[in-house]
Amino acid sequence: MKTYKIHLIRHGISEGSAEGQYIGHTDVSLTEEGKRQLEAMKTEYEYPSVDAVLCSPLKRCIETAKILYPDSQPLIFDNLIEYDFGEFEGLTADDLKGEPEFAQWLAGGPDAQAPFGESNKGFQKRISTCFYDIVNGIIKSDADSVAVITHGGVIMTIMQMFALPEAPMHEWLTPNGCGYTLNIIPSLWGNTTKTEAFAEIPLKPYRPEEEDDDGINWDVEIDPQEFKGFYTPGEE
Repeated sequence: MKTYKIHLIRHGISEGSAEGQYIGHTDVSLTEEGKRQLEAMKTEYEYPSVDAVLCSPLKRCIETAKILYPDSQPLIFDNLIEYDFGEFEGLTADDLKGEPEFAQWLAGGPDAQAPFGESNKGFQKRISTCFYDIVNGIIKSDADSVAVITHGGVIMTIMQMFALPEAPMHEWLTPNGCGYTLNIIPSLWGNTTKTEAFAEIPLKPYRPEEEDDDGINWDVEIDPQEFKGFYTPGEE
């Protein structure tokens, strides 16, 4: 049976993320450092070949798509936009310390939301609807592989809701420029709306000189945790 692959990739470091600001719908660009790091990662590691690139409408994602997939015109999906932080937008946890509404929001729950922002339940519904459309569209179009360039919160939500093996949302945090490949098996998707967490992105390319004495390369895939000292995840 034919399978399909969706590669979820988080955008590069953007303005405000290094300062720990809550950046959701604010349309900021990648920093120069972020652009350089994506170029370096593209040189050092391998991003998957794809038939199409799907993208959040925000500049930081579109700029990431153009760096990683310069020959593809990204298809914009408005519902791939990040969480709406409402009145918390642009602020840091230190800025909001002592605010009762901030403490209530951090406590979580489906109805938790920032003032004039998006509820957790509303965000999950938006992302799940978008992901259903993407998966069903890929199967219908018969594309083998697509990249989805989006935000950290979107990726964590998709992985929590649709990936097997299952894991809590926070365990799917991925550094900027990294992500996960989901394997879409039509029978599994049709019966359970679940996908197989297949690999981490990007991959370390195979180099014969890195083989051990048995001729086996034991270090094909990278662990995104390795990047955390260099590519600091922002709040978006």
